[in-house]
Amino acid sequence: MFENAKWIIHPENKLYEPVRFIKKLDFTKKIKRVILNITALGVYYAEIDGVRVGDFILAPGFTSRKRVQYQSYDITELIKKDSTLSVSVAEGWYKGKINFGTDEGGPEKKKSLLAEIDVLYTDGTRERTATDGSWLCCRDFIRFAELYDGEIVDANYEDNPVNAIVYENHPAVSIVKQQGVYVKEQEILRPLRIFTAKNGDTLVDFGQNMTGYFEISVNARKGDKIALSVCEELDKHGNFYNDNYRDAKAHFEYICRDGLNIYKPRLAFWGFRYMKIEEFPCDITKNNIKAIVLHSDIKRTGYLESSSPLLNQLFSNIIWGQKGNFLDVPTDCPQRDERQGWTGDATVFSRTASYNFDVERFFIKWLTDLKLDQGKKGNIPNIIPQTICWDWSTDENSGAVWGDASTIIPYQMYLTYGNVDFLKNQFASMKKYVDYIGTYTKEKYLWAGCGQFGDWLGLDAPAGSYRGSSNEDFIASVFYAHSALLVVKAGKILGRRVDKYENLHKNILAKIRSTFKEYKTQTECALALYFNIAEDKKSVAKLLADMIRENGNKLKTGFVGTPYLLHALSQNGYAEVAYDLLLQEEFPSWLYSVKQGATTIWEHWDGKNEKGEFWSRNMNSFNHYAYGSVADWVYIEACGIHTVEDKPGFEEVLISPIPTDKLDSLSAKIETRHGTVSSKWYHFDGKVRYEITTPVPATIINEGMEYKVNKGVYIF
Repeated sequence: MFENAKWIIHPENKLYEPVRFIKKLDFTKKIKRVILNITALGVYYAEIDGVRVGDFILAPGFTSRKRVQYQSYDITELIKKDSTLSVSVAEGWYKGKINFGTDEGGPEKKKSLLAEIDVLYTDGTRERTATDGSWLCCRDFIRFAELYDGEIVDANYEDNPVNAIVYENHPAVSIVKQQGVYVKEQEILRPLRIFTAKNGDTLVDFGQNMTGYFEISVNARKGDKIALSVCEELDKHGNFYNDNYRDAKAHFEYICRDGLNIYKPRLAFWGFRYMKIEEFPCDITKNNIKAIVLHSDIKRTGYLESSSPLLNQLFSNIIWGQKGNFLDVPTDCPQRDERQGWTGDATVFSRTASYNFDVERFFIKWLTDLKLDQGKKGNIPNIIPQTICWDWSTDENSGAVWGDASTIIPYQMYLTYGNVDFLKNQFASMKKYVDYIGTYTKEKYLWAGCGQFGDWLGLDAPAGSYRGSSNEDFIASVFYAHSALLVVKAGKILGRRVDKYENLHKNILAKIRSTFKEYKTQTECALALYFNIAEDKKSVAKLLADMIRENGNKLKTGFVGTPYLLHALSQNGYAEVAYDLLLQEEFPSWLYSVKQGATTIWEHWDGKNEKGEFWSRNMNSFNHYAYGSVADWVYIEACGIHTVEDKPGFEEVLISPIPTDKLDSLSAKIETRHGTVSSKWYHFDGKVRYEITTPVPATIINEGMEYKVNKGVYIF
């Protein structure tokens, strides 16, 4: 593949100015099949005679800088006599503002194209045409494209083509066949309303915070201008607000040609709910614009439903949060000048993610990038894929929980899908990471004395800090122990010697218990319980429940404590306290944001308060999925659908629901590799009725009674 292809660039190659590469397709004989193999440093949009090639949005995707994926498209049906292939290329994820502080990313790193056209003729002969200096190129009619800032398009612009030049000093990069899931257009949202804000702006409300772009359709005269900006939330006066996008302009401009103009962005995307119409050639109506939802083409597999409309909205928000942030990599948020694959967010959400959607292939690709970008000493960058500017490959630091993506996510994917390749592919990386902690820590058998994120955004944080009050060394050491244990489990599954890590885990556990004898925060209690650190679980569980009760049935946890809080309670006899937290409607709580009109998960419990005031401009996303990890508690504890560790992939299941009088009904359904598992309970005639479906052998624990059953439908 690509034996004779050369990377080609435009002679000038200006930053943020997309380039169009052009090749006339002149075939000498009758064709049977034509395959286009193509990739780029940047993102590309390919078309033949004006018809788009493929449906992969923002191809070739976001990968480690050590590799780039290529795609293969059968273009036979698009070929006519004298057809023309044209490919627009912009910087995309490859370079620019996404690299935090450097536009260039090194002067040698230019947006470029690599392609090969493989023709099979009806007489059995083959011909390959590859990128070289004979290809033409020009400046694109997309005059500007940048992921954070948007697109500027002039539909009338034409540039004189010149010969492309071969990129002689092309940076070393492996070219690999497409491994990840394509990003595709998924849904269309029509405007919920078009209205005039108090300050006179014309705004469009699509009714849902989403990730994607929009399509405009308008009859206009040549030179008419369209200018649009987007945002997630309106301010307390009901006016357009996107200060929380920070330096991301999130803007679109389009210069019309005569007649009907239909256009949707090709080289950019946004996270938004609202749109401000800054310029438009006519009075805008719902027929002029629609929003198009983008995300990786992952299949929905998990469903939650309850008798509570507020809780159902939360479930919807969690799904939309995942869709909005699973765009080729698990981003932190899709709107501001970030959109990075933060490992900590992915770690805490990975179990929920794998129940909500089929993310097996999605994480195979992302974990491969993690392995490639792992530092030489074993540390894990806090962002995967790495950016140019934030290069952690030689940095001493690797944050607990964030770095533990290297152990927790492979093992969780193995449990969800039963695919042992997750462990085979990542085992060396898992060991290397755990070994690294031992060389980096300032105290043997603890992870101590190193910079950490702590319980990020914990509500008990000291004034002026993003880190909660939980002991950072305790948190880091707990996850050190957990990762060591996961290496042991993975090694035994793979038939590897893991004595070293068994002893390491025992020593870490003993050292944690002798060092941290008191738990002073909700997060410390939750972690001590969930990860089996606490020796006297009964007293620690009571302490945790008392902390919550004394705080008015409210949590104080952040990114690290929250995913484990409800599990720690329900697993230790305090399910009703867990339900009180889940169903709490006052700040801070999951339902607080729902009552404030949220349609996705917020980064902060109080991203926007009852007065319409915002938490901050600096770091305040309204589509930030980490706290949506609560869904796995609903699947696993409330509805009782458990994996069985020695029968992964739901080959067998344990179903043990925990009902409450606080809800009339609750149900969960997960489509597994062996069929659909479902568990529903509801109050009926003064009793609780359970309806359970299992496609595999199961153990059902119902109100203290245990039943061994085969696949089937069971009612209690």
